[in-house]
Amino acid sequence: MKREMTFTEGNLFKKMNIYAIPLILSGLLQLLFSTMDLIVCRQYGSTNSVGAITSTSALVSLIINLFIGISVGTNVLMARAYGVKDKEKGQSVVYSSMWLSIIIGAFVSLFGFIFSRNLLQMQKTPDSFINLSDSYLKYYFIGVFFMMIYNFGSAILRAVGDTVKPFIFLAVSGVVNIIFNYIFVLCFKMDVAGVGIATAISQAVSALLIIISLFRRKEFFHFNLKEFKMKWQDVKQIIMIGVPAGFQSVVFSISNVIIQSSINELGDDVINGSGAASQIEAFIYTSMEQTCFTSIAFISANYATHNYKNIKKIFIYSYYMIFIYNIVFSGITLLIPNQLLNFFVKSESAMGPARERLIILAATYSLCGLMDVTASAIRAINHQLLPTILTTIGICGTRLIFIYGLFENFSQFHNLKSISWSYPVSWLITWSIELTVFIIMFNKMKNKWIKKEAD
Repeated sequence: MKREMTFTEGNLFKKMNIYAIPLILSGLLQLLFSTMDLIVCRQYGSTNSVGAITSTSALVSLIINLFIGISVGTNVLMARAYGVKDKEKGQSVVYSSMWLSIIIGAFVSLFGFIFSRNLLQMQKTPDSFINLSDSYLKYYFIGVFFMMIYNFGSAILRAVGDTVKPFIFLAVSGVVNIIFNYIFVLCFKMDVAGVGIATAISQAVSALLIIISLFRRKEFFHFNLKEFKMKWQDVKQIIMIGVPAGFQSVVFSISNVIIQSSINELGDDVINGSGAASQIEAFIYTSMEQTCFTSIAFISANYATHNYKNIKKIFIYSYYMIFIYNIVFSGITLLIPNQLLNFFVKSESAMGPARERLIILAATYSLCGLMDVTASAIRAINHQLLPTILTTIGICGTRLIFIYGLFENFSQFHNLKSISWSYPVSWLITWSIELTVFIIMFNKMKNKWIKKEAD
């Protein structure tokens, strides 16, 4: 069945939502399956098992997102080739991308497995959590090799408009994850180590399915082992686009690691409560993140064809989508925060901190979405470093000032509520800067293209 979609003509708002909805469902499925990890641990694991997993999330993101960000380079480059129907270029991008995924996956898996405990100690993980967290991380990092193959493969499929197959593959691997969670945690009493092993197995399943899909592809590209060679020109282009995107994620993660280190000073109940809230916040964020992926694919294709009118429409439509999806997901969260938190919070003393953080962030998450979409648009019009620089100034700078200027020095700010407010403040500052820059860059680009057409 034909799954490819054109990004440069027709009803773009309709196409963007058709493209985005399977992505959002994929993100939600991934989160639901991760949530099942925590629910199984809450029911059948030790007292601190949930906190042991959630307290690793900022650290994992710091390491993983840099390399997953490189797959953005694959998505942009493939979308540009697809936009101008350059099959030869698209074919070489596919092969180079998959080689990159293998190399990066092997490196990150080995690094994370060897240094997991050292990384946790650098994050000031409490003694009550560190053994459990280390046990989980080691197995989690084994699965990163397969995660990279899936992410690069799905970036290729998304670039030609196919967001359905990655969704199906995640659904299958997620069911596998749940089954093995119960086998390892409930039956074999392996606690968080069992969750880590189940995650690694499910990642392997998703990688296998994406590889099979690439081999069966017969439309814009195909996959042939005899032609499976890496072209350094493609690798260079992917890295030039993807590494700044990865570093932008790293900036977020560095600030989150710093914040998590500060939260770790506030006691076990705050750690557990904040971690529980962050799991629910992830459901809100996934709609924003997938809108960014939609925006960058559509804008990249139209950038390749010099269609500035479509780029402007896509940028505005992306903002509409952020507001619509945020109303849905944040609205549900604000209506039933306690019911949602009950899935994750094991002790009543952790419920207060969890609810406090969740309400603040759910009410302001649209700012994060607007900021990310604007950064994606800047990157898609061929300014890869600017979003990273602006994010470093806006996000990391604001949060560092807050943590080391206020949290560490004034008792009235030494609490979870104050830490939670540092998120929307940093989002607002960064979005304001990015929007100004995008308007300037877009107008320069448009005027250049108009002048070239006139000549």
